[in-house]
Amino acid sequence: MTLPRTPSFRLDDRRALVAGASSGIGAAAAVALAEQGAHVTLCARRETELAALAAEMTANGMQADILPLDITDVDATEAALAHLPAFDILVNSAGMARHSPATETTPHDFDAATALNFRAAYFLTRTVAARLIAEGRPGSLINITSQMAHVGGIDRAVYSATKHAVEGMTKSMAIEWGPHGIRVNTIAPTFIRTALTAATFANPERAAWIASKIKLNRVGEVEDIMGAVAFLASDAAALITGTSLIVDGGWTAD
Repeated sequence: MTLPRTPSFRLDDRRALVAGASSGIGAAAAVALAEQGAHVTLCARRETELAALAAEMTANGMQADILPLDITDVDATEAALAHLPAFDILVNSAGMARHSPATETTPHDFDAATALNFRAAYFLTRTVAARLIAEGRPGSLINITSQMAHVGGIDRAVYSATKHAVEGMTKSMAIEWGPHGIRVNTIAPTFIRTALTAATFANPERAAWIASKIKLNRVGEVEDIMGAVAFLASDAAALITGTSLIVDGGWTAD
């Protein structure tokens, strides 16, 4: 008999755009894609951090360039991408947290979180997909959400709402764009040690709450997300769309 062969995880000759790439999960996602051979464009507001990451990646034999950009400016984002070749892969890791009890949520915090976590994610995904459709190309579009896109959390009503919204848009986009060979998925991490979560881990009460919920008895590291990114971007995930890969150490199991 002819043995089946595992589809390749390699991403050679593919172009990837990683938003929120200046640090944390976004930077790790960029490295994960580049390690598999993709040419990665690093996108974020902080040009100095992007340039440093691109230089380090290039020094290690990876292909990377930078695109300093605030993706909440939809017009500027669309204009910038219009002058670049189409991207086969998108990882949107740009996000913010404005945590507070729901009774204390301010309109400013609500609008800021919604503008980046949901509105910018929506239009960035739409812009990348529209270009692929126009050129008749398949693609893999990945939005980083959170376990809080599937459950609720203390002081996280606004954050959870924005991430639930991205999960909803992902399912609808996957339905619409599936006939074009474009896959749309999310990765939903638990608490990962990054600059964004430092304040939470510094709070003993919150740290104890996190420890009580993660069944594998450890918090996440950015390396825990890298394999998921490379997998969903690759042909190994060719039949996966409209779903969420939850990387939460068992948090949402009960």
